[in-house]
Amino acid sequence: MNISQKMGRRLFTTAALAVGLLASAGTVAAEKVKVAAIYTLPVEQQWISRIHKALNTAAESGTIEYTFSENVANTDYERVMREYAEQGHDLIVGEVFGLERAARKVAKDYSETAFLMGSSRGTELLGV
Repeated sequence: MNISQKMGRRLFTTAALAVGLLASAGTVAAEKVKVAAIYTLPVEQQWISRIHKALNTAAESGTIEYTFSENVANTDYERVMREYAEQGHDLIVGEVFGLERAARKVAKDYSETAFLMGSSRGTELLGV
């Protein structure tokens, strides 16, 4: 099993948990949780497709409002993160291999937004 498969499973599991927790909070507030995903590859890629399918299923059930960007270049990633945060998304999901510093900077700038990002830096939280 390679690192992308390990990180993919971890990210998928964590994304499912995060969406569930946020959805529970959203149910209490009677508002849909706004979730955005940023993918550096097409959504057809193996592990991305699983996350995308799970988020689409949650959107179809009415639990969340879901939008995504795919094939985002590393040079555009920080801008896309900021755009989604500015649009008021509650949770932004993605992977930040190779651009952890920029992603952590964005996360610190938007403390009201939850970020769930796959990273090669282990279990550190982005906002920390």
